[in-house]
Amino acid sequence: MSATSEVPADVVGRAIRLLVLVGEHPHGITLSELSRASGVAVSTAHRLVNSLCREGLVEFETAGKRYKPGLRLFQLGQQAGQVYGFAGTALPVMQRVTRQTEEATLMSVLDGTRHLYVHYVDGPLPVGVRSDPGRHGPLHCTSMGKVLMAFAPEDVREDLLDRVELTPYGPRSITDRDVLREEVARAAGRGYATADEEHHAGLRAVAVPVLRPDGTVFAALSTAAPAFRRSMDDMVAMVPVLRAAAEELGVRLPAR
Repeated sequence: MSATSEVPADVVGRAIRLLVLVGEHPHGITLSELSRASGVAVSTAHRLVNSLCREGLVEFETAGKRYKPGLRLFQLGQQAGQVYGFAGTALPVMQRVTRQTEEATLMSVLDGTRHLYVHYVDGPLPVGVRSDPGRHGPLHCTSMGKVLMAFAPEDVREDLLDRVELTPYGPRSITDRDVLREEVARAAGRGYATADEEHHAGLRAVAVPVLRPDGTVFAALSTAAPAFRRSMDDMVAMVPVLRAAAEELGVRLPAR
């Protein structure tokens, strides 16, 4: 979010913009940074963010003069996770996947032109992959992003393929739009997507779609591992485990 985008004219819209910015900076953000990033005047930002503090949605750290997500915001996030089944339903299934693969298991949903990490289970081995639920990731260079595009409705998929930014995050990131189209079509055809050091150097991943009973995509389920430990053949060999879990989740997750 930047000050170049249109600033909401209504108070609620401005307050929501500030709240989203605070949520995107879990380690804190100053008032001046909030004002600059949101395009909201400092005086207005100060008044609105203090109102959010009174409601417990934002917390002010006096020592560093920074605003951080409050416990009330955390509580609401947990409640939303329960509604979507990310915790109570998805967690046991994802834990089982990790026990079988001995690697991290991740879940994401499509959020605009990015994907949103909604759940994560750490692997048991000393060196592994970390992920923070609530954080966004790119679509073009992650296995989950490719799967979410591949199984999205045709109009959504075509729009994303035209609009996603092809930033080279890793040494093998896709930066050619035609190559991305081919990769997404391949994922749709075989039912899974891979990422080989595309998002981060030394990281490999494979993902499958979590489909609702009506065939629409709800989320993406992924296994990720360090490249020194797992070859791409190793990653693809995990697809049947992921598919079995995705089929179970597709039935059990709330139909939303």
